[in-house]
Amino acid sequence: MDKNLKEAFDGLIFDLDGTLWDSTVSVAKAWQAAKEEVGYVKTDVTPEMVAGIAGMTYDAIYDTLFPDLDSAKRKEFQALCAKKELEVLEEDGGILYPGLEETLRYLSSRYRLFVVSNCQSGYIEIFLTYSKLAHYFSGHACYGTKNQPKAENIKEVVAQYNLQSPVYIGDTMGDYESSKKAGVPFIFASYGFGDVKEGQIATIAQFTDLKELL
Repeated sequence: MDKNLKEAFDGLIFDLDGTLWDSTVSVAKAWQAAKEEVGYVKTDVTPEMVAGIAGMTYDAIYDTLFPDLDSAKRKEFQALCAKKELEVLEEDGGILYPGLEETLRYLSSRYRLFVVSNCQSGYIEIFLTYSKLAHYFSGHACYGTKNQPKAENIKEVVAQYNLQSPVYIGDTMGDYESSKKAGVPFIFASYGFGDVKEGQIATIAQFTDLKELL
């Protein structure tokens, strides 16, 4: 690992799903409950299906998974899924990656930490409450707040908190592309849901690798 990175940054911006936790089981449970409540969605929702759309904006997910629904039904189903998702996550949460708190404790002593995700409003807040890790983070932003792309949310966090040399840490090609558009270097979390072949400044195989890298 590149020891030079230890002095390179003043802020770490994290993706959430596939980087800090895995909520696919809870999200699939919520969307399946929504599917059973309506009569027009025929496809069962599985954790594997949820993992496959990781990193997409909340609107794009439903366009991708339910292309046969007309726009009105898709919008209705999306709203019901969103409601049930927050309810289930509040109760069941997600799986925190091993060593998450000890690594965040170390990192927060050296950097300001942030979360930027393509999730709906309220999702990051539930993660922070469920994990009891809110005190390690200085701020967060998501797609649901302003319906703007992840790259714009990254740039907004950088500007709002006057970060001079931030880095984005995520697990999908979409995360890499967003960080590139935002002009921020990228660290690839290979244990997550996606694959990034090139362009990252470093790759971590587990979350705790960040203690060695940064």
